[in-house]
Amino acid sequence: EVEKRVRAAGEALAKDAGLELVDVPVTLPGLGFEWALANLCQLRRQLGDAYPERKDDLTLEIAFGLHLATEQFNLDMMANVEAARTEANERMAEVFDKVDFVICATNPDVAYAADVTLNQMVGDRQVGPENNGALTIPMNIVGNPAASVPIEQLDGLPVGMQIIGRHHEDQLLLDLAAIVERERPWPLVATGSPI
Repeated sequence: EVEKRVRAAGEALAKDAGLELVDVPVTLPGLGFEWALANLCQLRRQLGDAYPERKDDLTLEIAFGLHLATEQFNLDMMANVEAARTEANERMAEVFDKVDFVICATNPDVAYAADVTLNQMVGDRQVGPENNGALTIPMNIVGNPAASVPIEQLDGLPVGMQIIGRHHEDQLLLDLAAIVERERPWPLVATGSPI
């Protein structure tokens, strides 16, 4: 259902902006376990002397990740991270040799409930925790600019469309996001929220 709505919103954006849509497969390497641990290095630095004494102030998932990274992360894992990052950069460069933008869902499913810290369901199908960032994390890794714009609601929850641009072409990306905002404005206050 999300895919259908994002495709319709992408087609509307293409029409509004005068773009031609083409289907180009985007296949990126799995970034997996090592990447998640590598990203905790910056958090560990920021926590300084507060870790591990204040670990109970962290979410269960972050505390577990920091413990695991402290105990198991090593140079071999970092080498795997760098190999995957390099491969992801090369694959995205190949995609952008063919297109100016990539349009996809922000998340494979609608937003999940606010009290869920680690969503592992897409519809009625169980997925791994990496699924939550499956469409956004790769852009953080390769450094392509990306914008998520709300397109509509499904069962009272927002559906987002992600627009990804080439390196150093952030302004073009923001121009497309502005077109979506102008042509299909989103309410400034969430439906059902107290005003």
